[in-house]
Amino acid sequence: MSRSLKAHLLLVLATLIWGATFVVVKAALQFASPLTFTAIRMTVAAVFLVLVFRKSLPTLTRPSLYAGCSVGVLLFLGYAFQTTGLNLTTPSKSAFLTSSSFVLVPLLLLVFWRIRIDLWRITGIATALAGLFLMTVPAGDGRIADLAKVNAGDLLTLIAVVAFALQLIVVGPATQRFPFQQIVTIQIAVAALLMGVAAPLVETPHLQPSVKLAAAILVTGALPTAVAFSLQAWAQQFIPATHTAVIFTLEPVFAWLTSLIVMKERLGIRAGVGALLILAGVLISALLARPSQLESSQLEATQLEASRQPEPQPGNERPLDCV
Repeated sequence: MSRSLKAHLLLVLATLIWGATFVVVKAALQFASPLTFTAIRMTVAAVFLVLVFRKSLPTLTRPSLYAGCSVGVLLFLGYAFQTTGLNLTTPSKSAFLTSSSFVLVPLLLLVFWRIRIDLWRITGIATALAGLFLMTVPAGDGRIADLAKVNAGDLLTLIAVVAFALQLIVVGPATQRFPFQQIVTIQIAVAALLMGVAAPLVETPHLQPSVKLAAAILVTGALPTAVAFSLQAWAQQFIPATHTAVIFTLEPVFAWLTSLIVMKERLGIRAGVGALLILAGVLISALLARPSQLESSQLEATQLEASRQPEPQPGNERPLDCV
């Protein structure tokens, strides 16, 4: 099997793990309050990452610590609002809404960094925003929308979408300047710390010990972070950015499929059309739009790093090359 094909398959596997996590978290929230569960989950993930990347952490510098903390604050906000919102909405809606963070990145770059975006990117953003509207705002009696019926969980998830989009913008330059092992470990540790501080302040902490809760903490703490992120980090060295973006659109699809199988959840016609529009907006932005200045510089850095890594010789493969 070629390394390119292997990379594509492993990235699909990572996306499947992320998509299935929505259902696992939704089930776990029956036994724990959102922030308390997320704090424990991210603490497990931080410990896991410290063990995995322990050889890279001794060289940590103050600038890399600062960069990791900045990313961690945004990650904390994203997970805090997403998990709290998931407690009030369905896994598939949460996943489709979260996937729109990809198309919000260029919009935020335009607003805060004055980086221009082309017509296809604008088309993708408009298409995804139309999908967000249909998924979050229900129809009224004879009206196209009834704002009074908007689900609070969907609104919280939209706030998370903005935080995740900002995190995507910040994490790129951070991993260009510093080892990604340091950045990912610090951001998860900072997010876990902030989650633990925020939990008793903004909610009534609730934890009902059970086998299902323990399994959910271990699964969501290890698989979506240490395992899936490692697969992603390795695979993206050998996959074009457009291929990565298209594969990532499968995450809400996997979330919907697992939710359908496990929880018998079905999307209505209006929400289904909204989901398709969000996916269409992501694909338009990924396949037809020209990269922004920031994206181009990040792509060049990634390609340069990948070009420095030779094809492994037989008997001298790296761990993931042996999969």
